[in-house]
Amino acid sequence: MAERLHRPLRVAQLIATKPDDPARGSAVFMHPEDARQRLLTDGELAWVYGPRRHELATVHYDDALPRGDVVLRDVVGASPSEIVRVIKPDLDSRGRPPAYA
Repeated sequence: MAERLHRPLRVAQLIATKPDDPARGSAVFMHPEDARQRLLTDGELAWVYGPRRHELATVHYDDALPRGDVVLRDVVGASPSEIVRVIKPDLDSRGRPPAYA
């Protein structure tokens, strides 16, 4: 199952916005089935792991995209045709034990 959750995706397009654009901020547009396989819902934050860095981005469903492709908006560290992984953040685990233990 972990293999399905972390299957790589190809960057079909990269959108860079300008300060006066109405829609700004990091976002990943993906086919709804690709998002569901990763347990992601529309409007949720997800990690986008690119070849040079990783960044949080808002997930948006886009039925027009082919499965396996994503469109990134304002995500630094990825270019068109590169491979990225979109992963749901693990908010239940903590990286260190509690101070009172």
